[in-house]
Amino acid sequence: MAPEQKKRQRVCVIGAGIIGVTAAYQLQKHGFEVTLVDKEGVATGASYGNAGHFATEQVFPLADIKLLLQLPKMLLDPLGPIRVKPNYFISALPWFFRFILNMFPNKKHHNTQAIKALNALAISELKHIASDVGCSQLLKLDGNLVVFENTPLSIVVREWRAYSEAGVAVRLISGEEARKLEPELSEKIEHALFFTETGHTSDPKALCLAIFEKFKMSGGRFLKTHIVDVTESKVQVSGFDNREASIELEFDKTLITAGAWSKPICQQVGHDTPLDTERGYHLMLQTHVGLTRPVASYERKIIITPMVDGTRLAGMVEFGGLNNPATVGGANRFKVHGQAIIPMLNDEAHFEGAEEWMGFRPSFPDSLPVISGTKNENIFASFGHQHLGLTWSAISAKLITQKIMGKEPDIELSPYRIDRF
Repeated sequence: MAPEQKKRQRVCVIGAGIIGVTAAYQLQKHGFEVTLVDKEGVATGASYGNAGHFATEQVFPLADIKLLLQLPKMLLDPLGPIRVKPNYFISALPWFFRFILNMFPNKKHHNTQAIKALNALAISELKHIASDVGCSQLLKLDGNLVVFENTPLSIVVREWRAYSEAGVAVRLISGEEARKLEPELSEKIEHALFFTETGHTSDPKALCLAIFEKFKMSGGRFLKTHIVDVTESKVQVSGFDNREASIELEFDKTLITAGAWSKPICQQVGHDTPLDTERGYHLMLQTHVGLTRPVASYERKIIITPMVDGTRLAGMVEFGGLNNPATVGGANRFKVHGQAIIPMLNDEAHFEGAEEWMGFRPSFPDSLPVISGTKNENIFASFGHQHLGLTWSAISAKLITQKIMGKEPDIELSPYRIDRF
C-alpha cells in the first residue's frame, strides 16, 4: 500500500478547553483523524474565564519562600488573593507539603528553567496558530504592566533585576511614564515594570472557538459526552447520542487534556498525580476603562485586562476542590482594588450588570504542566498548566503532537513527565 493510502491513525482528545482544542488542531494538521470529547462543550471553564494574558514574563514558579512568609497575612485578609475553603483544608495539605518542598533552591532553579523553556516558544507558536486559523486580530502584543503604589524603590529594583537577570524583556519606569502608556492609572502609582514582549487576547473564548471551528471545518469530530473509562485502545463514554447505556469507542491513541478533571482519568491508566484545583475568580465589567494592555498590581495581586466586550478584573486563588460552591464576596475584592488602580471605577455605573465567575485552574505543586506519555504507549497527557494554560496552549500542542508522532520534541520533555513526582 502506498504511504498516501495508509489509514490515518485515530486519536481521541479528552477535554475541549484551550489545551485540548489546540492539541486536536495540531494533531489533525499532522495527519491524524481526531475526535474531541468534552462533557460541557468547547471553551468553557478556565478557557473562557481566564485573564487573557500571555504571561511569558512569569518565569518564576509560585513555590517561593517569600510567598510562604506572606501567606498568613494573605489568608487572614478578607480582600486578600488566597483562600482555602475550611472543609477542604485537610484535603489540600498534601499539595501544600509538596509545594513547600519545591521552594528549595535546587528545585526552584530546575522549575524556573523548565518554565522558561516553554515561555521562550509560547508566543511565536500562538502567532502561528492564530495566523493559520485566521484570528490574528485576537492577539494583542503590546506588553503588560505591573504597577507599584507604596512598595519601597529598593524592592521594585530588586524585582526588576530578578526578571532582567532571568532574561525577561522588562523596563523599570516611573508612575508618570506608566500613565503615559495608560492614562487612566491612579496618581498613587509610583513605579511600574513594563514587560515589552508579552501580550493578551481581547477574547479568550473567541480564540479557542476560532481554533475549534478550523478543526471542525477540516473534518474534526466533536462529541459532547461523559468519559466513563479509558483503556489501551478504547474510550468508554456515556450520554452519547442520548443513549442511556455507555458505549465504547475505539481509537489508536488517546490524549488526556481534561484540565482539573484529568486526575481521575489518569488514575484509570495507573498514574496518581498530585494535581489540585486553584479555583480562579473574575469580575467582568460591561464597560471599558481606557486600558490598552493588561495591568497587574504588585501589592493588590489583581490583573485588569481590556476585553472586546468590557473589562475583566481577575486574580484570586482558592483551594476548595471541584465540588464546593463558589465563595461569595469575590466581586467586592475586585471592586475595592480595581477602584484604587483605576479611579474611573469609582463611578458605580461601571459595576452595573457585572458578571461574577469562578473556574477551575489545574495546578501542580512545582508550577509545571504534564506534557508526557504514560505507562501505556498509546495514551498521552497534557494538563496541569496552572496560571499559564492560555500562554502555553500552542507550544504544548506542538510538543505533545511531536511526542505522539515519535519525533524529537523542540525542547526536552523530561521536566514535564507525568511520573516525575
